[in-house]
Amino acid sequence: MEHLIRGIEKGRFAVFGRAGMDLFADPQGTKAENAETFRADLGGSSANICAGLCKLGMASALVTSVSDDTVGRFCTNRLRHYGVDTRYVKVLGGEYRVSLAVYESTMDDFQLCIYRNNAVDFQVTRDDVDRVDYADFGALITAGTVFAAEPSRGSTFRAFENARKAGIPVIFDIDYRPYSWPSAQVASETLTRAGEESDMIVGNDEEFGFMAGGIDKGLEKARALAASGKLVIYKMGEGGAITFARGEEIRTGIYPVTAVKPNGAGDSFIAGLLAGIAERRPLREAVLRGSACASIVVSQPGCAPAMPDARQLDDFLADHPGPTEP
Repeated sequence: MEHLIRGIEKGRFAVFGRAGMDLFADPQGTKAENAETFRADLGGSSANICAGLCKLGMASALVTSVSDDTVGRFCTNRLRHYGVDTRYVKVLGGEYRVSLAVYESTMDDFQLCIYRNNAVDFQVTRDDVDRVDYADFGALITAGTVFAAEPSRGSTFRAFENARKAGIPVIFDIDYRPYSWPSAQVASETLTRAGEESDMIVGNDEEFGFMAGGIDKGLEKARALAASGKLVIYKMGEGGAITFARGEEIRTGIYPVTAVKPNGAGDSFIAGLLAGIAERRPLREAVLRGSACASIVVSQPGCAPAMPDARQLDDFLADHPGPTEP
């Protein structure tokens, strides 16, 4: 555990996973199917985490592949706009494409349509992960989607090995997306392995339940992983979160807001949590800062553009009642 905390405190993160383009209907409240105008910005869980970390004063580099076209260049430019290091973003030609998410900023029958045909981020190879200078970073972060297909599955496990050799901890955001996987069995086996090989695991009750073979077994699974010395964050939506660390169970609430969309909360949560730990805040406070970041993001249009900077986060915490009782 101390090894993990020391790595996070360096504030420099190598993040593995996808960058994508988000198109969200404008103005706020417009259904996508009726929209005449869409706003575009950076999307993709790992890219969102990178942007969130940079906005909070941390350093992040994204390890991924993007398509050799205008959409790939758009994503790379937006990564740079948010201050993300793009030296490990590989440009790949051919028929591979960046993911596209189309959604809206209204909770009234919210719709999210994701196009992942020939997803380019699955084309990260072992050579790609071997050229990362792991000594430059304090920790490796990965979202679970990278494990859904080859070659990125084997390449990311190779990155885990490289990180261990370099002495840096691995942080795993389960981020289970059924549509990305060939089968539930493959997903369960692979995500379980990733959890066992990680130093810190973040997921919601459904994700831990999926890994354990049933939603009712998720909490038991989280406790078992924590018992092996890992830091485990078990999120329960409106019920808050349970943090398992050093034999303790820390229960925290949430900051209620009027949501305009459900997506982006998990990415912002992990960015706020890690930034809080890097700033040497008590673990409970770091988790609550992550929860506040999640609330801020769901209350605004977009994902990466809605991620708060440090001043916005502090202002929110100063002005907002809460958190709720866990």
